[in-house]
Amino acid sequence: MGARDLSAITTPPPNRYPIVTTVTSLDDDTVSEAINFEMSRNGQVFIINNRIEGLNELQAMVQRLVPDARTVVAHGQMSPETLEKTIIDFANHDYDVLLATTIIESGIDMPNVNTIIINNAQNFGLSELHQLRGRVGRSSRKAFCYLTIPPHQPLSPTSRRRLQAIEGFSDLGSGIHIAMQDLDIRGAGNLLGAEQSGFIADLGYETYQKILKEAVTELRTEEFSDMAETSDTDTEYVADCVIESDMELLLPADYVPQESERIALYQRLDSIDRELDLKEFKEQLIDRFGAIPPETAELLRIPRLRRLARRLGIEKVSLKQDTMYIYFVDDSNKAYYQSDMFGRLLNYLQRNPRRCSIREKNGRRSFAIAHVSTVEEAVDILQTAINMPAL
Repeated sequence: MGARDLSAITTPPPNRYPIVTTVTSLDDDTVSEAINFEMSRNGQVFIINNRIEGLNELQAMVQRLVPDARTVVAHGQMSPETLEKTIIDFANHDYDVLLATTIIESGIDMPNVNTIIINNAQNFGLSELHQLRGRVGRSSRKAFCYLTIPPHQPLSPTSRRRLQAIEGFSDLGSGIHIAMQDLDIRGAGNLLGAEQSGFIADLGYETYQKILKEAVTELRTEEFSDMAETSDTDTEYVADCVIESDMELLLPADYVPQESERIALYQRLDSIDRELDLKEFKEQLIDRFGAIPPETAELLRIPRLRRLARRLGIEKVSLKQDTMYIYFVDDSNKAYYQSDMFGRLLNYLQRNPRRCSIREKNGRRSFAIAHVSTVEEAVDILQTAINMPAL
């Protein structure tokens, strides 16, 4: 939508494999098969339970099914010294199976652990499941994640969607898709979330904001012009200004080689509205790509031209055949034609009669200013008009 820029790291480290994720019930066959396979390749296993009370029962289950497995329990109610020793001993492969709560989801990197069994997975959040699954598969071995749920027990629609999402998005680099699913499931408020209705759902956030701003400006300058508290110089009579030109204004391919990068730079330049941001953008261009070519230097003056034109109440600026055409709002906006800004433009017109002419077509007034061959000249003209006193 353009509300925020977003970058995603989709390239995994070398020699990594996707984690095979399965939703199943916690039965004897699943537990014994998963642990025996991992121990056969000299690996280790995580078993996660969201309640401390059930850890001892799970430990007894593992010892019954796999008598050779060395098991240990870890949770947050243990003393710090005991917990630290347990984790270190497990990392040193003194144990084969670690039964723990969600305390392992952050900061633990054990490449030898490549199987994880999450009990009662329907009780976990989507991001939490993604974090827990990320504790395995941190080496060149293929990893397995078992999301176990109670058999013959119906799941809520939200829990079902979470499990379907974590099972479906198991490829490397799919974290952004899981995040979007999580956002869709939980919602993000009425403005940006899934609970949209009315025009904003049809138009999108950015277009809706633009139309809303135009409507507010129209009300302020027409119906409620007598009640406006802002000064005339602070009032903006148009929400945006369109710039058209037959000049060569671009980022050349030999200056910015990648097409996707050029498009991103065009989008960023189009959103710049402050002089400080424009200066920073220009410095970054020089730092990344070198000296700015003339056609790009002219392009960088477009945001300044658009900002000045919007301040003067100009809806459209056309730079064609060495002439600048500036178009104003229609006659219904009476407040603008009585404003100080329009008076300054009239003053500039009267002081330059040989260069300027006024036209009117279909109720729309426009000025034509001759001998404007660059964007820089157009900027100077509008800046001069702003600095003039009104008639």
